[in-house]
Amino acid sequence: MYTRLLTPDKRNNVLLFGPRGTGKTTWVLHYYPEALKFDLLDSETYKEFLAKPNRLANYIPPGFKGQVIIDEIQRVPELLNEVHRLIESLKITFVLTGSSARKLRRKGHNLLAGRALSYHMHPLTAIEMKEDFSIEQALVRGMLPMAQQDNYEKYLQTYVQTYLEQEILQEGLTRNLSAFSRFMEVASLSQGQILNITNVAREAGIERSVVAGYFEILRDLLIGYSLPPFSKKAKRRLVSHPKFYYFDPGIYHAIRPKGPYDTPKEVSGISLETLVHQQINAVNELLDLGYKMYYFRTASGIEVDFILYGKKGIKAVEVKATDRFQDNMLAGLKKFRGDYPEAKLYLLYGGAKKMYVDDVTILPIQEALLTLDKWLEA
Repeated sequence: MYTRLLTPDKRNNVLLFGPRGTGKTTWVLHYYPEALKFDLLDSETYKEFLAKPNRLANYIPPGFKGQVIIDEIQRVPELLNEVHRLIESLKITFVLTGSSARKLRRKGHNLLAGRALSYHMHPLTAIEMKEDFSIEQALVRGMLPMAQQDNYEKYLQTYVQTYLEQEILQEGLTRNLSAFSRFMEVASLSQGQILNITNVAREAGIERSVVAGYFEILRDLLIGYSLPPFSKKAKRRLVSHPKFYYFDPGIYHAIRPKGPYDTPKEVSGISLETLVHQQINAVNELLDLGYKMYYFRTASGIEVDFILYGKKGIKAVEVKATDRFQDNMLAGLKKFRGDYPEAKLYLLYGGAKKMYVDDVTILPIQEALLTLDKWLEA
């Protein structure tokens, strides 16, 4: 097991959300080894608490001072009221995990009214994997813990099917599973692209309003992200639509339909962007760096892949899969610097040499991800 970056104060109540397979259960059992645990994926536990949530108190020993873990809390949202009561009356510390807060919010259940700190469990980061991290493997397998094993292809396909059957169908998020499955495939062709919901709806043969709702489901389940355009004090005309990313390159590969016109260069380039997006997103949240993430694109097509904006300043990050540096790779970064001269500029590429060209720091992608915490904090 890898040592994760997530280290909350054990005295605090915790709400931990994240997609299935990111290691929430493994982490809580390791981090809280003496805790009482209730798993709502267990059918008997689920049925018992669904029928009568206030039975929870019967299983907690008098004077208990440890933590109580409830796994997959969204399966029995009514338990939140009982958890709230026990926090107030008995000062018990709870750790609640879930794959989505969507069901909880949709039915109006309280999220403990500020009595718990919310965290997000991401797939593994290169920093957590250390010497086990391989950029070549990450682009194909992704960063889910179980995908690091030899049978990763079967695992990723099963993962997608599990999400469709359990998370989508059983939770009643849509009644048309085949339409949603078709939508997910079409959406994968928009990976790393400016999102055009009308085009996705047309290609999937589904009404536009339904597709818009499907994208919301992906975001609520934390398996899809929208990356908004950066427009702070813009001096030129910019695009206004977000980009779309599935949360993990391995999942992206598993969902994307394989076609005769796919080129390895195109797919690997999108996978690399996906990986960098995932890694920045995770490290930023886990280390509480406070950045908001965007992309930059002018109406004339000048683009920078990722813009990080926060109290630590502005960082512009361009990602290139090629292993050979060329001056024209810096075009977007230089244009961005013209509008935002205070920005720190980075180019991540597939080569092996670290360089500095025209105030741009050029980093080999493997090194960049293994030292992401350092240069994000710089």
